[in-house]
Amino acid sequence: MNKRFNAIIDIGSNTMRLVIYLQEETGRFRKVENVKAVARLRNHLDTELNLTEEGTKILINTLKDFREVLSIYPLEHFACVATATIRQANNKKALINKVKAELDWDMRILTDQEEAFYGFLAVVNSTSLKEGITVDMGGGSTEITYFNDRKLIHAHSFPFGTLTLRSLYNDDRTDEENAQVIKGFVRKQLSRLDWLGDRHVPLIAIGGSARNVAQIDQNDKAYPMAGLHQYQMYDEDLDRIATHLKSLSLEQRQKVEGLSKDRADIIIPAIETFLLLYQIVQASGFILSQKGLREGINYQLLLAEQKDYLFPNVLEDSIQELVIDYDLNMKQILHVQFLTRKLFNKLVEKHLNMLTKQDWLILTHAAYVFNLGEYIDAESNAQHTFYLLANRTIDGLMHKDKLKIALVASFKNKMVFKQFIKPFKTWLTTQEQKKLQLLGALLKFTYSLDATKRQVIKDFDLKIKRKQMKLTLYGKSNVSAEMYQSEKQKKHIEKALGKDIVLNFKT
Repeated sequence: MNKRFNAIIDIGSNTMRLVIYLQEETGRFRKVENVKAVARLRNHLDTELNLTEEGTKILINTLKDFREVLSIYPLEHFACVATATIRQANNKKALINKVKAELDWDMRILTDQEEAFYGFLAVVNSTSLKEGITVDMGGGSTEITYFNDRKLIHAHSFPFGTLTLRSLYNDDRTDEENAQVIKGFVRKQLSRLDWLGDRHVPLIAIGGSARNVAQIDQNDKAYPMAGLHQYQMYDEDLDRIATHLKSLSLEQRQKVEGLSKDRADIIIPAIETFLLLYQIVQASGFILSQKGLREGINYQLLLAEQKDYLFPNVLEDSIQELVIDYDLNMKQILHVQFLTRKLFNKLVEKHLNMLTKQDWLILTHAAYVFNLGEYIDAESNAQHTFYLLANRTIDGLMHKDKLKIALVASFKNKMVFKQFIKPFKTWLTTQEQKKLQLLGALLKFTYSLDATKRQVIKDFDLKIKRKQMKLTLYGKSNVSAEMYQSEKQKKHIEKALGKDIVLNFKT
């Protein structure tokens, strides 16, 4: 099958970036190249708001560098887009003509509303959030949206960003005094949005400054899980980081783990803006989205035939990517899900171990990816399964939910479960840990009922007594492997439920 590549060049006020995507079988995109250049075009606007000759030279030379990277990829789609600085430049028409003459590319200047819309689109197509406030803070503009039921309700673009705010600094003032000036300016700007206050929803941040804040927080906390997308923080985290960075000189900030050296001079205005927004919104949390404007453009392209450009099931699509990537047996998955659902429902009916219908969501997603680590090595599949699931970005899952699925899908026994959960023990209560062990044991048992991947166990009846569970299993002939494995694996459920399990096979 021919590989399908899309490329987007994003000409921002602080950075220019080339990203090349490979379109997966599921229709979603995976990055294969991500090339960044710190151009700071915003600093090359003159007093008449024209991009200077030096700024134009940086623009064209960077695009030519990007062209060399692009030359090795057979592209299905390509877009070169520009945002705030080029949008605000009075000589933008001349810049469009210059790019066309030098590279034969059509540079598209996004409107402020388009820029806000693409950020919203990226968030709702890569998370399971139904409602929230998004903020995309670039070098020359800041886009804020409010969405509800995955629909864009309000959007606004402010003509200020990190570089704009940094220009308000006065070297005769302390960083704290400069921060107060910035907060006063930003507060006055945000007060124009009467739809922003007291929403009590997540604040979802997009862009490089937000990413750096999250990286600093993860380093501070020795965070045990890889990945930034859907990483959650709170106002006290933002305040702690802001206080620490304001106590440092620029040279010291450049050495802070997680903070890019090229953002050390603009990170404080960004954090102060995030903090102010958090307070105005009365946000329930600060969530980083690694997907932003470029992904939004891709989603619009991919979903052009859908009126709203939305994936109906973000998490399910992301799980399907795992099924395809690790060559999992879909026929077996669906059969095991049927057996697991029946067993689970019986236990819920009997109110065993505080299982609820909501726990099925964890179990059904874990059933798709149970022991996917066999793709790497069968002998250590539990270790590989846990590591891959816990550390891979799964769109639609917050980090704690991703951990739960990883623990259930990798379940081997209680000892291995404790090894896996050790760095995350504070994330889950003792009751939650016990429940996840039971869910893992149930899944491991029902997979043992299809040990030979032939779907020979078609159905079962279950009778639950005070100290015993009796399963009568109906299948075809030659179920010896399933008999052996299920007898071996039932002990994990017996320990979790405190009941003996009697298996009776009928063929």
